[in-house]
Amino acid sequence: MSRRVQVTFDAGDPHRLAVWWCDLLGYEIESANELVSRLLQSGVVGEPDVVRIDGRLFFADAVAAVDPEGTGPRFLFQRVPEQKVAKNRMHLDVPISGEMLDDAVTRLVGRGAQFIEFGEHPGHRWAVMRDPEGNEFCLQ
Repeated sequence: MSRRVQVTFDAGDPHRLAVWWCDLLGYEIESANELVSRLLQSGVVGEPDVVRIDGRLFFADAVAAVDPEGTGPRFLFQRVPEQKVAKNRMHLDVPISGEMLDDAVTRLVGRGAQFIEFGEHPGHRWAVMRDPEGNEFCLQ
């Protein structure tokens, strides 16, 4: 039996990082408005625990991003107090058409990513990058 996975990112600003990854992957922010509204009305969470963005309620310290086609994993971005200090032991590989690689690197650097280096094997080239909070990923 196969299982769907969720990829969780620790973040200083989960909402900003979620929007950044949504733009890169074509994902959407998952609506939490009804759940957060119910929890707020019942007193399970208070006003300091929520944030309003574009008229919708979200948890202040966590937000999810989902593939609108329902095939990719769900991403959860959760607030943590510490900054990233070491290299990831795991990273995401994001497919980019080979002829679009340089343009994608330039666009992402313009949106706050950091370019680390290009890698190459015969017939295959990729870019090692970091998102705005330092999480490593590759464009390939």
